Amino acid sequence: MTTTTPSEVRPDPPHSPDDRSLTEFGYRQELHRSLGRYASFAAGFSFISVLTTVFQFFAFGYAFGGPVFFWTWPAVLVGQLMVAACFAELAARYPISGAIYQWSSRLSNLTFGWFAGWIMVIGQIVVVAAAALALQLVLPAIWSGFQLIGTDSAITSADGAANAAVLGVILLSLTTLVNILDNRVMSVINRVGVTAEIIGAVLIVVLLLTHSERTPGITFHTEGAAQSGLLGALLVGSFAAAYVMIGFDSAGEMSEETHHPRRTAPRTILVALGAAGLLATLIVLGGLLAAPSLTDGRLAVDGLSYVLTSSLGDGVGRVLLADVVVAIAVATLAIQTAACRMLFSMARDGQLPFSGRLAKVNPRTGMPSAPALVVGVLAAALLLLNFASPDAFLAIGTTCIVMLYLAYAMVTGPLLVRRLRGEFGAEATEATEATDETSARLFSLGRWGVPVNALALLYGLFMTVNLAWPRAAVYDPAGGHWYFQWFTVLFLTVTVVIGVVYRAYKARAAVAEVPEAVAA
Repeated sequence: MTTTTPSEVRPDPPHSPDDRSLTEFGYRQELHRSLGRYASFAAGFSFISVLTTVFQFFAFGYAFGGPVFFWTWPAVLVGQLMVAACFAELAARYPISGAIYQWSSRLSNLTFGWFAGWIMVIGQIVVVAAAALALQLVLPAIWSGFQLIGTDSAITSADGAANAAVLGVILLSLTTLVNILDNRVMSVINRVGVTAEIIGAVLIVVLLLTHSERTPGITFHTEGAAQSGLLGALLVGSFAAAYVMIGFDSAGEMSEETHHPRRTAPRTILVALGAAGLLATLIVLGGLLAAPSLTDGRLAVDGLSYVLTSSLGDGVGRVLLADVVVAIAVATLAIQTAACRMLFSMARDGQLPFSGRLAKVNPRTGMPSAPALVVGVLAAALLLLNFASPDAFLAIGTTCIVMLYLAYAMVTGPLLVRRLRGEFGAEATEATEATDETSARLFSLGRWGVPVNALALLYGLFMTVNLAWPRAAVYDPAGGHWYFQWFTVLFLTVTVVIGVVYRAYKARAAVAEVPEAVAA
């Protein structure tokens, strides 16, 4: 890292008491600690981004499940809360950037942890692309002038898919710039955006529930599930909830930039998921109750944008949609930031190509700039798939969920093994008497650790298979695009194969260096 004069460096305190949380793991403080409790919460909440993801996948869930798909939301929330509880324990014990990679490596071994981090970071890049595509579901509904290509704004149409890619690239350019500027700028945008999103989400819930056209009993109706059967409808309908409730681990990703991370991160992981899951469930319920019609077909195509503008009027509806735009922008920024921290953490350990450049932190801004550019460019490249076919939207969206769910399982799996060996949990904590920065006991599930961990792992593996299953009716409804039907499986396979090839090359290079070093 290049040396700088004092005037070039941001005047943060040179030594923070929180730095001990990092030095004990062999790392020095390079990222700037400036995030408080609310900023840490905002990191997790903005990745989940209720308004972005519910608006993005509501129509899909309703199209396959009908009103009964509502019940997948509380089911997924319970499953993810079990995963989040395990992550909260790990965030308290390993407050390091690159959370999934770091946790999995320390619970198992470096090779297994590397693949967890590799799958996670590729998944995060895909999530960035998927989040940016959500603008197409909102901006043209606010003003037709945002439809820059063609006239059909539906994301399932050729015009809509192409326009979504253009809007997405513009958004990625802006978020990449913010991710290079300064982490304080990023934090302010995040906090303001999350506050606006929470206010908007609460207003949407209240307005939809006060404009109800029917009773909550409609959620037990299974008419829309007749084609695939109730079980099939719920399995596919769960995609929407599964997509919404990911990314809560971002509070752990930002640990090296958070004050009192051992105390703050565990709580914000759980609070962010709980708050987002509750709001999302209520918005879905409100949308079903307030929709002008459940049978005219529009709810399965236009989703919540149709409900807001039809039930609340164009004026109020567009104001709320503008708030959704803010949520989408902040979500894209937060997801990109999380991916940047994962790349930085792996590169700092020398585990990626061009590690020296990717691990370099600008001493003035406290930001790793190269990872931001890499994530932005790769996510923009993925958006080009939308020009090939409108089905790319669903393929990209589902792929990113599968990648993250699999990476999560690669943490909860080794964690369960450690618990069963008595190396992690209540007994291990008592033996070490680990405490956080305030000298309080670290967050722990105690005697509930094994059952919660086991259920979290089973849930994660089940959802990974469910999401990746190549259903033709879901991924290639028009037929003729077998690669979209198998896109998730193919993408995951290619990701793993590239990882294996790189690890083999790296191992061979390391062996070749040994004789040279001996000869020298």
